[in-house]
Amino acid sequence: MSFILTEDQEMLRETAMAFARDEMPVSHLRNLRDSGANGNDPATRKKLAELGFFGVIIPDEPGGETFGLTGLGQILEAQGRTLAATPLLQTALIAASALQLGGTPAQKAEWLAKIAAGEATFALALDETAHFSPHNISTEAERDGQGFTLNGLKKYVPDGHYADMFIVVARTFGEAGDRHGISLFLVPRGAKGVTVEPLKTVDSHGAAHVNFDGVHVPESALLGPADEGADILDPVLDRAAIGMAAEMLGSAQAAFDMTLEYLNSRKQFGQLIGSFQALQHRAAKMFTELEMTRSCVAAALDAADAGKTDLAELASLAKAKAGELVHMVSNDCVQMHGGIGMTDAAEPGFYMKRARVQEALYGSASWHRDRYAKLNGF
Repeated sequence: MSFILTEDQEMLRETAMAFARDEMPVSHLRNLRDSGANGNDPATRKKLAELGFFGVIIPDEPGGETFGLTGLGQILEAQGRTLAATPLLQTALIAASALQLGGTPAQKAEWLAKIAAGEATFALALDETAHFSPHNISTEAERDGQGFTLNGLKKYVPDGHYADMFIVVARTFGEAGDRHGISLFLVPRGAKGVTVEPLKTVDSHGAAHVNFDGVHVPESALLGPADEGADILDPVLDRAAIGMAAEMLGSAQAAFDMTLEYLNSRKQFGQLIGSFQALQHRAAKMFTELEMTRSCVAAALDAADAGKTDLAELASLAKAKAGELVHMVSNDCVQMHGGIGMTDAAEPGFYMKRARVQEALYGSASWHRDRYAKLNGF
C-alpha cells in the first residue's frame, strides 16, 4: 500500500486545488444560494469538463490508463475544501463506476464518453426513507412483456433536481430488505411518468424527491442482470462512501485551517486566544483526527484502485472516521469563532450545514461502524 501520489496524480491535485480556490470559493456557493440556483451551476460544470475532471476514472480506450479513484479523490477533496456544488460525485464517480461494473458494451459506448465530456449528468435514485438502507427497496419494477414498468418514490436524490439520467434501484423480486431481487435501471429524466420535486437543502447544494409512476423502460435500460443488481450496487456504494469521505476530509481540513487562523489572530484580554491552553487542546485533537482520517481515506482509495478484497471494510472505516471528523471540526469551527461563527455573514456555518448532509449520505458514522464490525465477525 502506498500513500504517495504519482507525479500525474500530484499535478491533478494541484490543478483541482487551484480551480476550487479560484473558481469555486465559498462565496461562489453563497451566490448560488442567494440567486436561487439551488446548487445547479452549468457554467462551472462546463469548466470542469474542459479540465477533464469528469473522465478521471474513464479510460480513453478499453483497458487504458486512468488517474484512478485516487486521482478523483484528490478532486473531491479539493471541492470539499470550498464546499463546491458539482455533479462529480454522482456522475464522474457513481454513474461511471456503475456503468463500468455492470453496463453492457452498448451502454458503456453510449454513456461513458458523454460523462467524460460533461455532456450528461446522472443521479443515483436509491433511498426511500429518511435513513440510508441500501437493500430496503420497495420501488417495483414489473416485467410487462416489452421491458419493465417502474412504480415508487425515491427521496432526497442528490443532484436529482437537474440530472439528465437516473440510475434507479428497484425491486424485481422478493421483499424490501432482501439483497436478492434488486435491479438497476437507466431512466431518462424526460420519461413519461417521472416527476421531479426539487428540494432546497440546508447545505444549498439541492436535491429532489423523484416519483416513478408507471414508467415504462425497455429491456436495454436494465443495468446488469435482473435480480442481481446488489452485486453492482454494493461496490458502487463503497466507492461513493470513499468519495464522500475524501470530500469530507477536504471540508474538515478547510474548517480546521480557518479555525487555526482565527485562533492566531483574535485577541481577548490582551492576548491571542490561541494561547489559551483549553483551545490548544481542542486544536490538537482536531489535528490528530485529521491525520488519522487522511490515512483511512488514502487506504480506501488505494484499495479501490488495486481491487483489494477488503474494499468494503476500508470504505466503511473511511466513511465512519470522516463522519466523526467533519462533525467535530465543523462544530468546533463555529464555537471557536464565537458570536461571529453563528452569523450567515461568516463562513463557519456553511461548513457545519454541509457537514450534516455529508455525514448522512451513503451511511452515517454509526451505520458504517456497525457494518465494519459485522465484516470483522463481531
